[in-house]
Amino acid sequence: MDRETRKEVLLTTLGLRAGYGGKPVLQGLEIEVRETEIVAVIGRNGVGKSTLMKSLIGLVPAMSGSIVYRGEPIELLPAHKRARLGIGYVPQGRDVFPRLTVGENIAVGAAINGDIPEEGRKRVVDAFPILEERWHQRAGTMSGGQQQQLAIGRVLVADPHLILLDEPSEGIQPNIVQDIARNMVELNRKTGVTIILVEQNLDMIRAMAQRCYVMDKGRIVASLDGSALHDEMEMRRHLAV
Repeated sequence: MDRETRKEVLLTTLGLRAGYGGKPVLQGLEIEVRETEIVAVIGRNGVGKSTLMKSLIGLVPAMSGSIVYRGEPIELLPAHKRARLGIGYVPQGRDVFPRLTVGENIAVGAAINGDIPEEGRKRVVDAFPILEERWHQRAGTMSGGQQQQLAIGRVLVADPHLILLDEPSEGIQPNIVQDIARNMVELNRKTGVTIILVEQNLDMIRAMAQRCYVMDKGRIVASLDGSALHDEMEMRRHLAV
């Protein structure tokens, strides 16, 4: 046995090709993520990171290759069925419902009308206490950082096994970025939720990720362990625009 009795593989992509209008952006991409890991996917702008996240949740169809989640191929499943299997997706740009209150946004995440189950509400406000304070406030009146916490909370209420976080630091002030990173790491430690993070912000990558994949031109070109995340030159080389 490996020294940590190898954690089960949660998600694998094999030769994944996906894109738009018949043109593949992902060019045979392969990753493997194990239970309870926090894994970052990094690379310059335009290399296909967001396309990867959309293909994992089912918003961009696979042209070929496979996505295996908990031992089952899911590349043909629509997005809502993948969500029911325990995959939560927080898109780039947050995408909350601005006219709904915080509580109403969370209820949408729970896919229910009416009261949110108490354990679901507790999971959300434990992770992001600000949401309890703002429960009856309209989402559109909150700051970008608060909306990002709400977008994550809306996914958390359904108790996902895997969270896909696409550029969570975008447009958010640095102290809130650190808060979100700290809260997500604590959530991972307490619940064992697995996280795949697409990010450009070096501070957030270091604060959250245990290891990372480097993407270029729709492929994985390097896999970096935790120590490499703290090599300034190496990281800046991979993130350089």
